[in-house]
Amino acid sequence: MKITLDQTGKRFNYDWIFRRVNATFEAGQRYAILGPNGSGKSTLLQVISGHLLHNEGTVTYYENNSPLATDLFFHHCTIAAPYLELIEEFTLAESIDFHLQFKQFIPGITPQIAAETVGLQSSMRKQVKHFSSGMKQRLKLALAIFSDVPVLLLDEPCTNLDAAGVKLYQELITTYAKDRMIIVSSNDEQEYFMCEQRMSILDYK
Repeated sequence: MKITLDQTGKRFNYDWIFRRVNATFEAGQRYAILGPNGSGKSTLLQVISGHLLHNEGTVTYYENNSPLATDLFFHHCTIAAPYLELIEEFTLAESIDFHLQFKQFIPGITPQIAAETVGLQSSMRKQVKHFSSGMKQRLKLALAIFSDVPVLLLDEPCTNLDAAGVKLYQELITTYAKDRMIIVSSNDEQEYFMCEQRMSILDYK
């Protein structure tokens, strides 16, 4: 899997969030998109994911060196982000089962193992609306990281996590995200500790 951005820009109304982004994201590599709050790094990640359409330039996806249709990219990626909501009326078990209708977990990971790994095993029958913000974030990370896809997109992945949650996140990445492309939008080094390649959104203003 490869993703290329060529002179890519995004605006809201007449305000450009970023312009002329040229970047290539390769399979198995880890990338961080850095910048202060409100600078547009989350918007760039959403453009990369296909959740937002860009206004100039191109975003191209490749599978086995062949172009992949934009509307098929979602099969190959997962994203965890503060603005992506969970279905509050679902229990934890129902949330996982619903997710598995679209993305399978990596081999060896069952719903029970996923819940146990992120410390939510006692909440399988609890509705998500009764979860704390930290529990919801653990669930979002579990659904994203345990999905059997080659691209993992993370926007401020330690949002609402305490010190134990941050340690868990780092362990999940180290253990379960090997050989995958990872792109992290963040301004906290604890979140992009594994990223060898880093870009600043401020370079594209």
